Amino acid sequence: MSQNSIAALQQALAPARQRLVEHSVYQSLHSLDDLRVFMQHHVFAVWDFMSLLKALQRDLTCTTVPWVPRGNPSTRRLINEIVLEEETDVDPEGCPTSHFELYLRAMQECGADVTPIQRLLETLATGASVEEALGAAEAPESVRTFVRQTFEVVNSGQPHAVAAAFTFGREDVIPDMFRHLVHDLRARFPGQLDTFTYYLDRHIELDEEAHAPLAQQMVQELCADNAERWQQATEVARRCMEARVALWDGIRSAVAVPAL
Repeated sequence: MSQNSIAALQQALAPARQRLVEHSVYQSLHSLDDLRVFMQHHVFAVWDFMSLLKALQRDLTCTTVPWVPRGNPSTRRLINEIVLEEETDVDPEGCPTSHFELYLRAMQECGADVTPIQRLLETLATGASVEEALGAAEAPESVRTFVRQTFEVVNSGQPHAVAAAFTFGREDVIPDMFRHLVHDLRARFPGQLDTFTYYLDRHIELDEEAHAPLAQQMVQELCADNAERWQQATEVARRCMEARVALWDGIRSAVAVPAL
């Protein structure tokens, strides 16, 4: 039943997924300035993704002391494998790094402004709320709306909903989104985007071949044969995709290119 439920969920999400994958933002990045605007918005999504991931690790494994076995061992393995590669992957030189830190390096390499996202991190380190940190960062409204949606899910207290947002709002659709971005970047901007294209290629490889299938298994285990959970998972994933479309709309407006 679970596998059929996954297929039904994917079918229900197909229209929202298509809008996201076919969004005009990918064709609007004509210059390095445009790409810098994109990255200065998108980095907040790279950051808040890690909170989705760590919420799953918090809820599905034991992260406190003293340790006790918690949850399904196969689910623990799934989430810990994903954490390993998202939080401590390797950079082009083979040195450990998180994907977020790799993205910051890519921004600096192409001259994008990292001040707002760094200000957010510094503000959070003082114990401020996410909302206060977004204000300190002077994040664009489209970014604030997107991050609020993410933390609404993180704070829902429903691991199956967090798993659905993580799986179908992020891991499952990211490879198709990123293919649009990575296309011909190396040829157009030789030597200026090596870290960014590595980041994109790495996500396409990991998410498509490993993370998305693992994450789907996690959703299956958490929703099991509970019809209400499957319905909630579908709605949460749809809202996450719609939030991403709204973020892309904001970026599309910010690069000031007339809509096609």
